[in-house]
Amino acid sequence: MTGGPDRRLPARFAAGLASHPRLAALACGLVGATGFPPLGLWPLTLLATAVLAWLVWQSAGWRRAAWIGWLFGVAHFTLANNWIATAFTHQAKMPAVLGWAAVPLLSLYLALYPALAAGAARALSRGRSLTVFAPIFGATWIAGEWLKSWVFTGYPWPPLSLSLLGPFTRPGAALLLPLTGTYALSGLLVTAVTLLLAGMLARRWAAAGAGAAAILAAMLWPAPARTQGTLPFTLVQPNLQQEELNDPTKYEEQFARLAALTRPRRDTERRLVLWPESALPDYLESGYPQRYYDQLTARGDPEFARGRVGAAAGDGGLVLAGVVNLRIADEGGYPRAVAAYNSVVAIDQEGEFRGRYDKSHLVPYGEYLPMRGLLGPLGMARLVAGTLDFIPGPGPRTVNLGPWGQAGIQICYEIVFSGQVVDPAVRPDYIFNPSNDGWFGAWGPPQHLAQARMRAIEEGLPVLRSTTTGISAVVDAHGVVRASIERDRADRIDGVVPPALAPTPFARMGHGLTLMWGLILVAAWLVVRRREPR
Repeated sequence: MTGGPDRRLPARFAAGLASHPRLAALACGLVGATGFPPLGLWPLTLLATAVLAWLVWQSAGWRRAAWIGWLFGVAHFTLANNWIATAFTHQAKMPAVLGWAAVPLLSLYLALYPALAAGAARALSRGRSLTVFAPIFGATWIAGEWLKSWVFTGYPWPPLSLSLLGPFTRPGAALLLPLTGTYALSGLLVTAVTLLLAGMLARRWAAAGAGAAAILAAMLWPAPARTQGTLPFTLVQPNLQQEELNDPTKYEEQFARLAALTRPRRDTERRLVLWPESALPDYLESGYPQRYYDQLTARGDPEFARGRVGAAAGDGGLVLAGVVNLRIADEGGYPRAVAAYNSVVAIDQEGEFRGRYDKSHLVPYGEYLPMRGLLGPLGMARLVAGTLDFIPGPGPRTVNLGPWGQAGIQICYEIVFSGQVVDPAVRPDYIFNPSNDGWFGAWGPPQHLAQARMRAIEEGLPVLRSTTTGISAVVDAHGVVRASIERDRADRIDGVVPPALAPTPFARMGHGLTLMWGLILVAAWLVVRRREPR
């Protein structure tokens, strides 16, 4: 390869990497995942990514490079997604130990995307320096993360750029998200640390120092000044533990807990009340066969159930609450439920519906079982309790709530999909993200909140998260957490909804902006490749 100085690493370190590249790739994957919440060791992610770039660049051919990328991904996604195993402990249809097999099995698939990025970058940069390799590796990384976000319904958790998000009080380098989007920022991170390594290996200390200082400055950059909104809200975290959510003997006590945490503490003309996903077991819509109401709905009467929700909100109140709605089909004169929707409904003080949103991006194996006819007989089941598969709604929709504003709603896992959270026709005033994070142990909730913060920064919109067990939070349009409730605590947050910003470049362009950054990196690769002597 040309650009000889690029190859120099401290002798023992280089020898260790060269003699055990597979182990080094696995180690880099594990270390790289420590930059995500709850650990937040972002310098280690940058270091691990730089070492991965060196391993890929110096590998003997694209096949070995892809193998290195795949091993990195297996370790990286296994650690980052370890919270999935906890979900299997909250169901009885499958052995709980299966969760510890499910995580690495999922990672075997997710690792294909860093493998693709690594193999393609190595093939396109054969015989070139690390400096030339840097931009094309960033471009292929963008492509890999983008593909991972939609192939087989998509699973973007977690993007590499999540490591660039700062603590609750500041956005960190994620402040660039309005200009890049999540996947492009990941690619720019890969390019930046690879160039930084190239500069250090070539002993270009001034350039390397300037690059390191720029990254540090971005991570420590203070949050913009706060501005205040005008819509009062009460956000409730009832601390409904997973083991009690589906216990009918506790439904009334659960509602009493929600209502007690919701009571108005001062008079207001209007108040938005936010309850989490899975907050209400009751079927609130009218028109179902009575047997369904007798099973779950308070007094077997949906009108009564809606009325007491409205009463909890008080004068001027509007409740947004997570519920289950049914699809009823008449089969031979016998109406029965054939599917369900994971929904949020808006209920005013009179117990009347003011709006509804149905979750669109459902969780495979969580809310529905793919290939049920094949997998069901093998003993597989979805994780969420019940026998009806959930079906998707139409996608992001802004719900006009009148004096309570234009609400964008993203239920639980939907918030992790960059560029897919806002109705393109009507920009909302805020995003409500109700969730049940009680499934997901210690690592899942902080990562989920962090990705909600990423969406707030990208779109320039506040995000309000009400969860069953935590972490509930109010996130402003700069990604700053203005208030939060820790895990396993029943509490509420009162305040006013932070204001939205003007539409960001990403809000206007979506993944067209992602594509633009990918093309910029490809163009940069072509320029430096042409200028470098062979």
